[in-house]
Amino acid sequence: MAHIYIYSPSGAVRDKAAFKRGVSRLKQLGHEVELDADALSRSTRFAGDDATRLAAIHRAAASGADLALISRGGYGLTRILPAIGYKAVAKAIAQGTQFMGLSDFTAFQNAVLAKTGAITWSGPALGEDFGAEQPDDIMEACFDDVLSGQGEGTGWQFSKATAGVYADKRQGVWAKDAVLWGGNLSVLVSLLGTPYFPQVKGGILFLEDVAEHPYRIERMLTQLLHAGVLAQQKAVVLGQFTNFKLTPHDAGFKLQSVVDGLRKQIKAPVLTDLPFGHVATKICLPLGQTLSLVVENRDALLLWGHTHA
Repeated sequence: MAHIYIYSPSGAVRDKAAFKRGVSRLKQLGHEVELDADALSRSTRFAGDDATRLAAIHRAAASGADLALISRGGYGLTRILPAIGYKAVAKAIAQGTQFMGLSDFTAFQNAVLAKTGAITWSGPALGEDFGAEQPDDIMEACFDDVLSGQGEGTGWQFSKATAGVYADKRQGVWAKDAVLWGGNLSVLVSLLGTPYFPQVKGGILFLEDVAEHPYRIERMLTQLLHAGVLAQQKAVVLGQFTNFKLTPHDAGFKLQSVVDGLRKQIKAPVLTDLPFGHVATKICLPLGQTLSLVVENRDALLLWGHTHA
């Protein structure tokens, strides 16, 4: 099967039992698992100090592994973006090492895209996903597609409410030759105005977040709107926004209010229900890949063909 390199570029591993379960699960699936020397290191809330985590990224790039998989997200990558050897990372990707993760990993992915144009994968993390008591079948199947290089696209079904909004829109290809990019909304917005924010025009922007109230989600989307980012996209695809709590003060203001408001402000379609985010069932998405968005009734497809041999 595949050679998988596990490293920790962001937060310290808090759930070591899940970490061990994740390693065991990958081995049960037939993979060779290599652990970075500092995968379980800790310096305050981080998986080692900045230099330690930076070195781990560079070791992952030099590992020759089929996949470099983060142990978890958290926070820490934006601190070290200026020091990452992007040419070495891009070379590793060109030679067959895929980089995968989510959450804080969004910073690394978009920086790699901005600096080199190389493709990385938005997908599971070791502890959160493979370390679950019962890893999700769909997540594992999508993960296997990435490792085998056989995946040519992914699809999902959006809500009846979203279908109703676009009932009069012609079915078929809604976006062609569009670069897929984005990830965690909070992390992505933190890159605005820096050299690590991709200048993607005519792209498909996908977004997700966790523990962010709808008004905060709207505030971040508004920042992207005012920065001119949203108007340049062919489509905006919203994944899972989880683990927030509404209050009586909201008085009916909810996540759907944010979606409805966004649709009034941009011409591009805003699709919902992408199975990606801080949830068990998640697909794998090639960030930086040029692809097409096809919609038939309530079914949406992102089609990209083979990304590597």
